[in-house]
Amino acid sequence: MPNPDTVPIAPAGGKLGVLIPGMGAVTTTFIAGLEAIKRGIGKPIGSLTQLGTVRLGKRTEGRSPAIRDFVPLARLEDMEICCWDIFEDNAYEAAVKAGVLEMSLLEQVKEPLEAIKPLPGVFDQQFVKRLHGTHVKTGGTKMEQAEMVMEDIRQFQKRSGVSRMTMIWCGSTEVFHEADAVHATLKDFECGLRQNHPEISPSQIYAYAALKLGIPFANGAPHMTTDMPALLELARQNKVPVCGKDFKSGQTFMKTLVAPGLKSRLLGLQGWFSTNILGNRDGEVLDDPGSFRSKEVTKSSALEHILQGQLYPDLYRDFYHKVRIEYYPPRGDAKEGWDNIDIFGWLGYPMQIKINFLCRDSILAAPLVLDLVLFMDLAQRAGMRGIQEWLSFYFKAPMHAPELYPEHDIFIQLMKLKNTLRWMRGEDLITHLGLEYYD
Repeated sequence: MPNPDTVPIAPAGGKLGVLIPGMGAVTTTFIAGLEAIKRGIGKPIGSLTQLGTVRLGKRTEGRSPAIRDFVPLARLEDMEICCWDIFEDNAYEAAVKAGVLEMSLLEQVKEPLEAIKPLPGVFDQQFVKRLHGTHVKTGGTKMEQAEMVMEDIRQFQKRSGVSRMTMIWCGSTEVFHEADAVHATLKDFECGLRQNHPEISPSQIYAYAALKLGIPFANGAPHMTTDMPALLELARQNKVPVCGKDFKSGQTFMKTLVAPGLKSRLLGLQGWFSTNILGNRDGEVLDDPGSFRSKEVTKSSALEHILQGQLYPDLYRDFYHKVRIEYYPPRGDAKEGWDNIDIFGWLGYPMQIKINFLCRDSILAAPLVLDLVLFMDLAQRAGMRGIQEWLSFYFKAPMHAPELYPEHDIFIQLMKLKNTLRWMRGEDLITHLGLEYYD
């Protein structure tokens, strides 16, 4: 008998269109990985939707189904990809240039990758100063460019036969901009699109096009996109879920692991110095101070919110926090994140933690793209709209309601995500209280 408290979720029938602005290292690693997994020559390591489980009921019940069996997610075999990019390389050529995956793997998925050719991208040099697009939409106002994107989407749906779609931004980090009057209301924003307002970025044009067509939008970069009143108004109006921003894949992932541990044991923090070196296109873009500022804001905010210096002034009120990103071409996508953490314990005695994370940027980000695409499609079919805070788990700077502070603790974020899945299926939420075992 079905649980009466279960949230009605439309079935994941038909094909799911995955719309991706930006076909660089992250996107091509995701696409190539998807094809490799479908062929049985790779495993979806790092993907909660594919490998994760969710505990139901008491620990004594032994119920821990796979997430992919517990909620109705789209099948990997039913995903169709559509990309935009400012360079015309197909997905195979772009993957070779990105240099993330070995050629022996890429050759095995060459055929489907070559079939994915990017549509001309929306481009504005003022927002990505280190790149010079050669495959871009030309002419027209920003509103007309948004209409071009919408027409691209309609044509993709027509030729692919997808029944549903979701969009995820995997393009470069745009120059840091704060909200302007043009972002205040949907009316102001649409007027700004028609008048080519300089504060409207390419990512905002893509997001507007998606939300206008009722398509969920996730922002994997740190710049402002749907985190503005105008596009949130559109998301609510069209009953579309949104989430973001900035994939939590490398150094900030480490911070959200370590900082909750320090706080749990009430160990003080004097300073946290973080530096990164990477040599992919992301590193090149972030070599521009304006784009770096967007990233700096999202990378810096997690510690302050996790440690809550206003509640623990003796421990966390005045710590020094520095973040650096250095473009170093020889390293490619093999990013190195180095952290020096100065802490203090009993009676104020100093100690140090040093972390050297030799990670692969796109290898960490690709499973996040997969999970977000599948969960955003699930949210849409479950009738959820607006900010999806339960997906904070995936982001450095998670979107949240204006009256709330963002939750950055990754363990709380994971509990929030799994409890949301339990809520959808009418299962009891897990509190981890544990007293029921000892009555």
